[in-house]
Amino acid sequence: MISGETLTDYIRRAMPDASVAVTDRTGTMDHLMVRVVSDAFKGKNLLDRHRMVYQALDEPMKDGRIHALEIKAETSDGR
Repeated sequence: MISGETLTDYIRRAMPDASVAVTDRTGTMDHLMVRVVSDAFKGKNLLDRHRMVYQALDEPMKDGRIHALEIKAETSDGR
């Protein structure tokens, strides 16, 4: 289990400008949907954007605090 605030902190360490919204999909805080808006995604394809988010969340993914993750990764201009 991981709090939304902690998850946001992990992402912002990798992408300081990120706006992060976290949705708990099951009520257990380990099946999550995150929407990350960051200009760090500019020029990156969808796969690379997802890799960036997974890399930022490597520790809680490996230790089991996050079991499932759905990602929406956008730039500030909505792309």
